[in-house]
Amino acid sequence: MTTSATTDGDSSPGDLAAAQAVRAEALEGLLVDKGILTDSEVDHFIETWSHRIGPMIGAKVVARAWIDEDFKERLLTDATSAVSEVGVNPGRLERLEVVVNEPGVHNVVCCTLCSCYPWTLLGLPPSWYKSPEYRSRIVREPRAVLGEMGLELPDDMTIQVWDSSAEVRYLVIPERPAGTDDLTEEQLAGLVTRDSMIGVAQPLTGSGFGR
Repeated sequence: MTTSATTDGDSSPGDLAAAQAVRAEALEGLLVDKGILTDSEVDHFIETWSHRIGPMIGAKVVARAWIDEDFKERLLTDATSAVSEVGVNPGRLERLEVVVNEPGVHNVVCCTLCSCYPWTLLGLPPSWYKSPEYRSRIVREPRAVLGEMGLELPDDMTIQVWDSSAEVRYLVIPERPAGTDDLTEEQLAGLVTRDSMIGVAQPLTGSGFGR
């Protein structure tokens, strides 16, 4: 299921993500200053990948799975086909596998060889996902890495690490937050973040659906 890799240095994924964000912002500013891109083009790109091609598509899959047990079972049997029920074109996916968090079991996804990732469902992969630090350490010490990223799990929680590849991509269905029984499917989708579908964070609480 997983493989090991080696890496140099001891920077945490969070530190690396912060440094890369600074570099990305500087590069964006340089491209705009030189007239290669405009601010509106950058905003349009971000809007497209954040909402139209980005994690909100995966969030619809999760929200449907939370309220429809039959749909969740179809996801577990053949996720690549089942996602078409929420408007996803299976032809744009490689083989998709869904893993479900439940009491006592937490799933997290990585790609130890490069950065294989379900772009169609989650949009652009975060910089830390592609970093050697995350790719190697998450399979060796997942609890420590998740803690550094702000997700503290109980000591008795089983952590399963899934290694994406060119042949198969993974999507985590996080546990539905408590106190959300009265939310609509759309509101539930608003609780689902990209990071919770990778497995490095929990979904938002029921009070955060309007974000």
